[in-house]
Amino acid sequence: MSGAAQFGDRSLFPHLAPRVYAHHAAISPVSIPVKRSVEQALERYAQSGAGAFGEYLAQRANLRTKLETLIHAEKGSVALAANTSRGVSDIALSIPWRAGDRALVFTGEFPANIAPWQQAAELFELKLVWQDSRRFLERPSAALEDVERELKQGIRLVAVSAVQFQTGLCMPLQQLGDLCQRYGAELCVDAIQACGVVPVDVAQSHIHYLACGGHKWLMGMEGSGFVYVEPQCASKLHPRVAGWMSCEEPEDFLFGPGLLRYDKPLRKSALAFETGTLSVLGFAALEAGLDLILSLGVPKILEHVTAYLDALEPQLVVRGFQSLRGKDESARSGILSLVPPAGHDAASLRAKL
Repeated sequence: MSGAAQFGDRSLFPHLAPRVYAHHAAISPVSIPVKRSVEQALERYAQSGAGAFGEYLAQRANLRTKLETLIHAEKGSVALAANTSRGVSDIALSIPWRAGDRALVFTGEFPANIAPWQQAAELFELKLVWQDSRRFLERPSAALEDVERELKQGIRLVAVSAVQFQTGLCMPLQQLGDLCQRYGAELCVDAIQACGVVPVDVAQSHIHYLACGGHKWLMGMEGSGFVYVEPQCASKLHPRVAGWMSCEEPEDFLFGPGLLRYDKPLRKSALAFETGTLSVLGFAALEAGLDLILSLGVPKILEHVTAYLDALEPQLVVRGFQSLRGKDESARSGILSLVPPAGHDAASLRAKL
């Protein structure tokens, strides 16, 4: 076992029981490199306790850089977060809203990308404008026209998932980003069903904010993720939650007398969202999983997964399933979503499988 990732080779997953594992849209299985990275972190803290703190500050700095590479982001624009929900919540509650601002959201979204905007609407007297995400599956051009119509009437922010969890549909982030830029709106993306399997480029797609958990396609574990904030947007944020790590040079006071101060400004970057100590084990796992992803390359991963689903889909359709997969290749992700044949339900089929 070399520890290198190779397509079609499951030797990095010797403990995986199912013959076929196709549930990365929920939780990835733990690979040997991820397991080893967590064990090494535990061992270092067992040996050194607080002495390991500096090592894992450096580890998290390396991880942020790798995440910036993954999504083609500027240096210093990524912070670590516990999960997608926390990332979206921090963004939604930190934007300098004005009463009456309108935010565009979509039905069919996973609740992690709806509840924070509902909370922001209640707190800041916003108006949520709803559109149906399924319309992008059925009539994508018309759906984009619907979005543009609302943007013309004044939309402060569009919140959307890069990949719709119910259908596997890749949303047209490039077109949405272009429209937002044209009409002066911001774009916030829930990327948990995309990062690691579908290429994401925040610069090319004009994405202002992005949140993602690491336990799905990034092959990490639950409780670790990241948030991206475009630098110009970061300078205007008003964080509603802060901790000792949110301030500029937060660790300084630990290393010398007279350095304890309470007048330090909050960081003018996504790092303001890193309020306190983080999950050493979770982010050790995430870096190990991410290293495997970067070594293979996300476009190649999508190509590999697509070939698998291309072979599987027609065999299920011929057995009476209805595929919800996008007709256009650009609308396809790592998720193959199907409606069971008449007289069958998903729960009983899952139990039989």
